[in-house]
Parts: sequence; C-alpha cells; structure tokens
Amino acid sequence: MNPVLKGYLRLARPANLPTAAADVLAGVAISGVLMGISLNTDWNTFKMWDIALLVFSSVFLYAAGVVLNDVLDFKLDKVERPERPIPSGLVSVRSAAIFGGVLMNLGVLFSFLVGSVSGMVAVTLGLFILLYDAFGKHHSFFGPLNMGICRGLNLLLGITILGNYNHWEFFIFPIIYIAAITLISRGEVHGNNKGHIILAGALYSSVILGIVVLFSTLGLNVLEAVPFLLLFGFLIFRPLLKAYSDNSPKNIKNAVMSGVISIIVLDASLAVGFSHWWVGILIILLLPLSIYLSKLFAVT
Repeated sequence: MNPVLKGYLRLARPANLPTAAADVLAGVAISGVLMGISLNTDWNTFKMWDIALLVFSSVFLYAAGVVLNDVLDFKLDKVERPERPIPSGLVSVRSAAIFGGVLMNLGVLFSFLVGSVSGMVAVTLGLFILLYDAFGKHHSFFGPLNMGICRGLNLLLGITILGNYNHWEFFIFPIIYIAAITLISRGEVHGNNKGHIILAGALYSSVILGIVVLFSTLGLNVLEAVPFLLLFGFLIFRPLLKAYSDNSPKNIKNAVMSGVISIIVLDASLAVGFSHWWVGILIILLLPLSIYLSKLFAVT
C-alpha cells in the first residue's frame, strides 16, 4: 500500500469505524424499524437506503473527529507519539485538516439526505466533536463527558431514522460508557491511573445494570439480551482487571482498545432489546472486522 494513503487511513482509525456503524444500527433498532420484520422479509421495503446513509454519516463524522484531533495535537504528538502520520511528516497538517473537514461535511450531508431531524443531530454531533478536539479533551471532567455525549448523539442519529426521538433515554448509556473509557485512557502514556480504573469499573457496572433494569421496566427482550450483556461484561472487565493489577501503559492501552471495540457488543445488546436476537448477531459480525483492523491500525 502507498505509504501516504496508509497515513491517511491511520489518521481515520479504521479499527474504530465499525463501532460507529454499530451505534447507528443499534439506534435504528431502538427506533422500532426492525421490530416487526423477520429474516424472511423483503428488506428493500424497510428503509435500507436510509440506514446505509446514516451508517456512512456516522462513520465519516467519527473519522473526521479523530483526524482533526490529530491535527490539533500534532505538537504534543511530536513528543509523545512521533510515529503518527502528521508528526512523522507523512501527512502535512494542512492536508490532514482538509481531509478532516471533507469527512465532516460528508457526514452531515448524508444525514440531511435522510431527513431534517437526522441532519440536525449530525450537525450537533459535529459541533460536539469539534468541542472535544479543541477544548474538551484537556479537562478531566468535561473531556470524558464531552466524548460520551458524542457517542450518545451517534446512537441518537440512528434513532432518528423515523424522524423522531423515540426512546432517546438510551442516549445515556453510551455517555456513561465512553466517559469510563476516556477516564481509563488518561494513563495510556505514563500509567499510574488506578483511581480512574476503579471509577471506570463502577461506570461499566452501572451501564450493564441500567440496561437490564430499563429493559425489564419497559417489557423488552431482556432474556435475549442477557447473553450479549454477559459477553460484553467479559470483554471489558477482563482487560480492566489486568490493567488494575499491572498498571502499566501497555495494559492500560489494551483496556482502552478492548473498551472501544466492545462498543459493538454493547450496541448489539441494545438492539436485541428492541428487535430480535439475530439483529444482535448481525451487529456483532462487525466485531471480527474491528479486531482485524486493530491489528493493522492503531485504535488510540
């Protein structure tokens, strides 16, 4: 592969992009679009084009966020991560900024093609992405909250496929979960973040318990969702406990990577509650893709 092309791909964090798609697919399921269909249904009649547009919108917005984050961090990366595309000189700051801007605009455009409600959510998401990249990440409290809101809005983007905000309350779970991952990542370079890991573990637990309680309260498919939640818990807590036991940058990075990729399983769990078990399986199929890409491209 051409080194410059690979540099642009590295900027976009390909391994993370399936997690953005999973957010939207979970949101689509929460909207109720998939509740009344079966595997034998003619899927062409169920807004497949709109689903595809929202998936691409989410992926482009996510990619824009990480690209522009590297643009703004290039001076710090010269010291801490000199191997990245911008500080290494593989991609210029100007070219990366243009790349990120194009991705951002495409993401917003695709959402407006679905509807004005989706478009406005995409615009709001874009603004929160820029807020995090420029200011939020520098604050110990508002940074994790800002990043979590971005994920929540990503889920909401999928929910808006029917032009409304039905079950918007599930917006809270990605916020809490991503805030936990962001807390863990605070020690990725230097280690020594056991306090953050304990808090992150508590937030992880609250997400799982909250989903079970809310599913039970609303009369959703809680029993079908339990196997997905158990898998989710295993994937996130195992590396977290290892990072607590040996609080090294390597283990912390692995805990962050597992947390990011496991968003796919969290999304599958949410989708099953509002649809069918096989919808969760379809979303989980994004997991091997994300894992494979994580071996080729950095997640963080």
